[in-house]
Amino acid sequence: MTIVSLPGLGSMIEQISQQYNLSTEDVEEALKEALIKGYERFRRTRETNRYKYNEEHFEDFMIHLDTEEEGFQVITTKTIVDLPKEEILDPDREIAFEDIRESAEDLQITVGDTVTVDVTPEQSDFGRMAAIQTKQVLLQKLRDRQRTLIQEEFKDLEGTVLQAKVLRFERQSAIVAVSSGVGQPEVEAELPKREQLPNDTYRSNTTFKVYLKKVRETPHRGPQLIVSRSAAGLVVELFSNEVPEIEEEIVRIVAVAREANPPSRYVGVRTKIAVDTTERDVDPVGACIGARGSRIREVVNELKGEKIDVIRWSPDPAAYIANSLSPARVDKVLLVDTTEEKQSLVLVAQDQLSLAIGKEGQNVRLAARLTGWKIDIKDIALYEEGAEEQLIKSKTTEEDTSDIVSTEIIAEEEETTETREPIENTEIKEPQTNLVADNSPAETEEKPVEEEAPM
Repeated sequence: MTIVSLPGLGSMIEQISQQYNLSTEDVEEALKEALIKGYERFRRTRETNRYKYNEEHFEDFMIHLDTEEEGFQVITTKTIVDLPKEEILDPDREIAFEDIRESAEDLQITVGDTVTVDVTPEQSDFGRMAAIQTKQVLLQKLRDRQRTLIQEEFKDLEGTVLQAKVLRFERQSAIVAVSSGVGQPEVEAELPKREQLPNDTYRSNTTFKVYLKKVRETPHRGPQLIVSRSAAGLVVELFSNEVPEIEEEIVRIVAVAREANPPSRYVGVRTKIAVDTTERDVDPVGACIGARGSRIREVVNELKGEKIDVIRWSPDPAAYIANSLSPARVDKVLLVDTTEEKQSLVLVAQDQLSLAIGKEGQNVRLAARLTGWKIDIKDIALYEEGAEEQLIKSKTTEEDTSDIVSTEIIAEEEETTETREPIENTEIKEPQTNLVADNSPAETEEKPVEEEAPM
C-alpha cells in the first residue's frame, strides 16, 4: 500500500477549520477535491504524449485521508475483464483478471465484477506543479464552502439588526465582524461609505448595531455581507426591539422617512416615523416614546443623537399631513387632487413658518416623503390677506364690468333712438313731398274737368 506523506495533516485541518470558520468535515472534503485536482495535473503532465484525457476522466477517482499516518491515498474502481494486460484499452477503467487472480479467490470475485484499486503515485512522482495546483484549488474550495455557509446562515437574516465590531478599514469602507447568533462564529461584513452615518465615529474594536442589507450570492471579491447604518430599516428594527407593543402587533409602523445623508453639513440626520394602533385604548406615539422618553432615548443613543419625530398616522390626508409637519403647529390644510400628483397647501402662523419648513427645507422634505403628498407651505395671514385682496379685485372687476355693460346698453339705446327719429321724419315728409310733388299734375288734370262741369 502506497501513501503520499503530508506531515502535520491533522493539525493543518484544525488550523484551516478555525481560520475559515468551517467544520473539520468541510475542510477534509475541500482537501480531497483539491488533491484530486493535483493528481489529475500530475497524470496529465506525465502522460501528455500517451493519452488524451477528457474532463470527466478523473471523476471516478477518490482520495482517502489518513490523519494517523499523516498522508493520503488515491483509489479508483475498475471492472475485471478477461483480457491480457497488453490488450486493455483503458487501464483506468479496466483491470486484467490475471492481475488479481490471487485476490479473486479470497474475495470471491470474477470477470465483470468491480474492484477498488490503489493508484497512489510515489512520493517523488507527485511533483511541485501538482502540489501548487492542489494548494490553489484548496484555497478556492475553502472560499466556495465559506460562501455557501454564509448564504445558508445569513440569507434568512436579511432585513434584521446585527451587532457589529470594527475590524479594519479598506479604502472608504469599514470591515466589521458580525455574528448570526450567540455562540456562532463571526463573519466579515462590509460597511460602505454611502451606508455610514456622518455623526458616527469608526475606530477599531468599536461596537454598534447595523442593518443587514444584502447577502451577495454571486462570487465577489471581499466580504459577502453588506450592512448599513443609514437604512431606514435600522430605525424600524430598533423601535421593534425597544417597543413590546410593536412586537405584539398592537402598534404598527405605517411609514418611515429618513435623511441619513443631508445635503449640507449644517443639517443633521433626521427621521420621521408614522405609527398607528389596532386598539383604541393604546396611544401609539406614547408607546414608542415610553415613560419620560425612555424607549426613544435608547434608539437615539444607538444612532448617536439622531433627531426622530414619531407622529400619529391618520387615514385623513389633511390630518396626516398636519401631523407629519410636527413639531410645527398647522392651522389649515387644503388638498388639491390632480390626476398627475397629489398636492396640498398648508397654512401656518408666521412664527411657525420656519419650523414647518425646517433647516434647509428638511422638515417639509421628510413630511412629503412620509405622506406621499407634495406640500406647499404659506403664511396664513398673508394668504388670507392675498385672498381678501383677490376677492376685492374680483368684486371691483365685476362692478367695472357691470358699469361697462350698463354704459354699453345706454349707448345702444341712444343709438337706437337716434336711428329711429330720421326714419319717422322721413315717413312724415314723404307724403308731404308726394303731396307737393303731386300738386302740379293734379291741378293740370282737374282743369278740364272743371270746364266741363257747366255743360
